[in-house]
Amino acid sequence: MAKADRTAAIAEIADQFRESGAAVLTEYRGLTVAQLSQLRNSIREHATYAVVKNTLTEKAAQEAGITAFDGQFQGPSAIAFVTGDPVEAAKGLRDFAKAHPLLVIKAGVLDGKPLTTEEITKLADLESREVLLAKMAGAMKGSLTKAAYLFNAPLSQTARVVEALRQKREEQGPATEAPAAEATTDVAEGGDES
Repeated sequence: MAKADRTAAIAEIADQFRESGAAVLTEYRGLTVAQLSQLRNSIREHATYAVVKNTLTEKAAQEAGITAFDGQFQGPSAIAFVTGDPVEAAKGLRDFAKAHPLLVIKAGVLDGKPLTTEEITKLADLESREVLLAKMAGAMKGSLTKAAYLFNAPLSQTARVVEALRQKREEQGPATEAPAAEATTDVAEGGDES
């Protein structure tokens, strides 16, 4: 490969690292072309899976400031450059690796932070972004409904108390007003006599 071609290839891979929210390094030794195509199709919505040259990719990773793959470039390597949902991409890789044990997930990087194979598996075990957002929205709706009930409870209790007092007054109506009127009259008459 000519030096100009090598420099252009390194720059292109470095750009892919910079433009991706995450990247996962894999070894695909023993997988067929058809199986690699199947893998590409399964993660296409969230990532681009590319077979890479180890020396060029290692230099591109260093140029992009990624240290997660240091010492990992041995054997036939491919990288999933994740531009979509990293959880869904990790699930796709994990599921494919379960079905095809020849795919080995070596390491990853997410938002500039290195990921081990175990951390990538944990990421794959998370629910998708949409499910988490739906759960959060449901929890918020439940909290808002509860808050609305709590705000309305004192008002409805006050309305019930006022209604009960009104009904009680109607039932006792003239009887309570008459003694109050007589007491006022007695005081007024007592005041005139002195």
